[in-house]
Amino acid sequence: MKLVLHHINLATDRVEDMEAFYRDVLGLEVPQTDIPVLEKNKGYAGDVAFVWDGAIQTHLARRDAQAGFRAGQIVNPVAQGHIAYRTDDIAAVMAHLDAKGVPYSDWGNRAVAGWHQIFFYDPDGNVIEVHQKTT
Repeated sequence: MKLVLHHINLATDRVEDMEAFYRDVLGLEVPQTDIPVLEKNKGYAGDVAFVWDGAIQTHLARRDAQAGFRAGQIVNPVAQGHIAYRTDDIAAVMAHLDAKGVPYSDWGNRAVAGWHQIFFYDPDGNVIEVHQKTT
């Protein structure tokens, strides 16, 4: 059950301005591989821009306070943003969280095609995503 930092998601009402800032001011680039394919008809239909430093992606997602309700999930990853880790064994992560008594929302592939995603809160209320590529 190894976790590797994959991306940081910043929720914003200004996706285009944020993308321009991160590209023009910080010099980040658009990733050429491993770009998520959004499932816009399953609960979250917002615009998202993707930039990276060559190792870690930053996802600049349109803020959506209702995405969790539309997807039938308690944890909403695009209300305030989140930090995301990739795993090669999502079932083991879920079993570990269950054993530790940490509740999570299992979004499956509702937001990203080919990714099984779960979201949960740390003790301070920050949203954490763990996902496994399924394709």
